Amino acid sequence: MNLCRHIVVVVLLVLVSACGAPDESQVAAQADKTSVAEQQLNAIIEEHWEYALAEDPTLATAVGVSDFNDRMPAVTVADEQRRLEAEKAFLRRVRDIDRDTLGDEARIDANLFQWVLEDSIGASELRLNRIPFNTFSGFFMNALTASSGVSMQRATDYEDYIARMADIPRYFDENIDNMRAGVEDLFVLPQIVIDGVLPTIEAQVKDDPKDSSFYEPFVDMSERVSAEDKARLQEAGLQVIREQVLPAFSKLAAFLHDEYQASDTIGAEDLLEGEEYYAFNIKRYTTLTDTTAGEIHSIGLEEVKRIRGEMDGIIEELEFNGDFAAFGKFLRTDPQFYATSKEDLLKETAYIAKRIDYVMPGFFGKLPRQPYGIVPVPDEIAPNYTTGAYYGSPPGAPQGGAFWINTYALDQRPLYEIPALALHEAVPGHHHQNALSSEMEDAPAFRRNLYFSAYGEGWALYAEKLGVEMGIYQTPYEHFGRLSYEMWRACRLVVDTGLHSQGWTRQQAMDFFLSNTSLSEANIRAEVDRYISWPGQALAYKLGELKIWELRRIAENDLGDRFDLREFHDVVLGNGAVPLAMLEEIVLRWVDKKLLEDA
Repeated sequence: MNLCRHIVVVVLLVLVSACGAPDESQVAAQADKTSVAEQQLNAIIEEHWEYALAEDPTLATAVGVSDFNDRMPAVTVADEQRRLEAEKAFLRRVRDIDRDTLGDEARIDANLFQWVLEDSIGASELRLNRIPFNTFSGFFMNALTASSGVSMQRATDYEDYIARMADIPRYFDENIDNMRAGVEDLFVLPQIVIDGVLPTIEAQVKDDPKDSSFYEPFVDMSERVSAEDKARLQEAGLQVIREQVLPAFSKLAAFLHDEYQASDTIGAEDLLEGEEYYAFNIKRYTTLTDTTAGEIHSIGLEEVKRIRGEMDGIIEELEFNGDFAAFGKFLRTDPQFYATSKEDLLKETAYIAKRIDYVMPGFFGKLPRQPYGIVPVPDEIAPNYTTGAYYGSPPGAPQGGAFWINTYALDQRPLYEIPALALHEAVPGHHHQNALSSEMEDAPAFRRNLYFSAYGEGWALYAEKLGVEMGIYQTPYEHFGRLSYEMWRACRLVVDTGLHSQGWTRQQAMDFFLSNTSLSEANIRAEVDRYISWPGQALAYKLGELKIWELRRIAENDLGDRFDLREFHDVVLGNGAVPLAMLEEIVLRWVDKKLLEDA
């Protein structure tokens, strides 16, 4: 047990016993202060949430608010400046609230709200909208998912969707203008990123608008819509897709191909204002305020060395005749490790996911109500997309969360990695964590929909290793697949900082992965390009996971036989997404409370 914290807990117990109960008038006065302060805080948070939904219609759609389903966000320079001033005003108001007058839950609300505001203000001041996409997400992906999560039951729902599609050209033009400003400021994406996303954008330009994914909501329309309205709406949808949506994608492709002056280097710190940009992203994605790129690079190298030792142990256990590189080549090329059809890959994934579902109650006291499904990555984005992902769904939506599996290039999707991938993306990883957050009953709406990469991705990586205790990995190859995934995230610490602060080349980054993991070359290429386009985000996984394991070891050591793994997991997940420092406060407060209860 941590001796210093143990002494603090004992002192608190002695003080409580010695001082007795506080005076009733003091209790009443403090309660009045707390009530007023919390009412003020709740009013500010609620006002900001309504403001945020109106400012970001796609966010509103994602959380199940349909009031703004007829439009896309506004992202002009004037809009950004207006939002910056509004958020500074919100920040001043929340800073004026005395945190000492707030209860524990309200204090978490206030601290989280302030973090969100400061992060948004920082992004606006750096004008990050000049780089409005990466290989994984961005404004054109917002357009491609314009109907995602929308329950279309009435004619007006389809009319809103048609209006939203008609707004896409304006939305694209504003983003293109922001990218033009980035060209003038030498704040641009690398050419390798443009080359990677152009095929996805060009693939949206169809000869027949019925072949576009934008037409899918009109294929099997709600029975609540009359036949006459169906015909009218289908024709209106086709017209908007033909005359508005497809030309917008064509214009964007032409801009990126012919006009955009991409960078010929790949490091974030090579850009004008690049060091400030990368430092901001490190803080944004890791939630660590005082950790440098150099320190993270060193942590990554240490983790790579440790994990490599465990991987070598499995190769030795299998009595494989060859070195690490030969074993990696064997895993990448032997047919036994790959599905022969998309259906087989999806079925294998589903089987493993249900095995995990079966043992979940043994490791978690609280399970979410929302289910999840296994969905192939859409064909139009699959070639340049990662191996898997999770997309949440708002409460009340017509479908649950989506565990996306990439069924493109089956010879690059090894089956021995599926257990780790399922644990990460579905349960107890992203779906479990996100669904529990969305179902928090007493938390303000912004917290139910809040996401911090270090917390969410750190938890999902923790979930992969938890799978060992859950009995999910059944063969040495599956264990090696898990270690390869862990190595993948450790390599990210080295590669991301190497690319953006150490002058690494793209090939150097790929070679580092090839020499330390069994990931396929297609996955490595897609991942490295993702890091190039999205500086700092890849650091979140391993740093978040390391913090969660550190907190678990502290709790196990301090509580001894009183440690309950299910309760620990519920505490880690019980407040939704939080920065790592706040998570540490929550877990240590829980440990101290249990020590006081049992003293």
